[in-house]
Amino acid sequence: MVNPWLAMEAGADPVERTRTVRRAHAAFLADGTVTPPVRRVVADSWRRSADAHAAADGAVPIELDEAALSAYRDGHPLARAMPVFRELLGSFAQDGAHLLAVCDPQGRLLWVEGHPGVRRSAERMNFVVGARWDERHAGTNAPGTALAADHAVQIFAAEHYNRQVQRWSCAAAPLHDPRTGRLLGAVDLTGGDHVASPHSLALVQATARAAESHLTPGVPDVDVCLAALGRDEALLVMDGERLRLGRRHSEIITLLARHPEGLTGDQLSVLLYGEREMRPVTLRAELSRLRQLVGTLLHSRPYRLSRPVETDLDAVEEALAAGEARSALNAYRGPLLPSSEAPGVQRLRSALADRMRSALLGARDPGLLREWSRTPWGEDDLEIWEALVDALPELSPARSAPLATTHRLRAAYGLTSGGAVGAAATARAATFTQPPRF
Repeated sequence: MVNPWLAMEAGADPVERTRTVRRAHAAFLADGTVTPPVRRVVADSWRRSADAHAAADGAVPIELDEAALSAYRDGHPLARAMPVFRELLGSFAQDGAHLLAVCDPQGRLLWVEGHPGVRRSAERMNFVVGARWDERHAGTNAPGTALAADHAVQIFAAEHYNRQVQRWSCAAAPLHDPRTGRLLGAVDLTGGDHVASPHSLALVQATARAAESHLTPGVPDVDVCLAALGRDEALLVMDGERLRLGRRHSEIITLLARHPEGLTGDQLSVLLYGEREMRPVTLRAELSRLRQLVGTLLHSRPYRLSRPVETDLDAVEEALAAGEARSALNAYRGPLLPSSEAPGVQRLRSALADRMRSALLGARDPGLLREWSRTPWGEDDLEIWEALVDALPELSPARSAPLATTHRLRAAYGLTSGGAVGAAATARAATFTQPPRF
């Protein structure tokens, strides 16, 4: 099977490939259709770029000036990984044919290194530090698409959405906090057609993994992490050991992580079981079994966690508080413990969903709205689909599909074309119970 993240199969003619993809790119800009040989990852990226009104020509914006950039990148976690990037990709960056670049989760270039002549050439398209190379601002490109897809990818020549970038090819891989999975940015290798060879993608992937390993001992203050978004059985990482928790234990650890001051037995029981009559021994038995798994992490009187726990829920909330809807969407892996019926978890899940949807609706970014609508928890979110329709220009060819989906969902909810979204539909979208299939 051909690797879909590779730009070209072995033996392909780069000249002919450029010619055919350039014709497909022109057709897409004209009428929104995508035809072979455009890869699916590229077609999806073109659609996201079009939805976000990324420029098909021209230079990308520069968001960070020299003063802001210096302070920002000095404190960025990836600053500690730069020796790794330079060791593994430095020879390429100085060979007169490549550039090494590292960006943050918003696609802002923090480091761009390489031969001065190549850097001067890249400056004409604003491939410089401080510039924003996410898909929304630069269209399809390796670092921006790696961030959007959360996967290593090559982008070859005419696969770039912006015509001014089509003389370049690039390979990039996303970078994550090795303990929490939080997206930190991407590392990129940019050059000519030769970057489309399989070894360049393998090289940036290996470099990303080496950098993530290098980061592990660099932040010793947080050594207990919990991943509970989009999964019914939470993953607890403690002192480097990965532990998959059962469903009830996942609920308990999640609730205690949200209440570092601790909870009495009665308080924890209400959050887990609601107002149902439960024998105290039931909760004590669950906590006893959990203590056998996590040891001294669990304390009692009151029940609490003995060490700080960093959760993926925290990462989303921090991004939302900072007004970074894209970062929040990247960190959001799904509803919190989606099958849990514990009242305390349901409230947390609903509150986070409400904040996520409010951020997306407020941003009015077609790309973000479309990404949410394509998820299992957003595919029948009528309000999001309606916002996507409103955010797209009336004559945009990308508007027809979401408009049809909006009509279908309104009919499924029994709403007239001009009626308001029903209370039941809104409540279900916010709490993300399993949707009906239409």
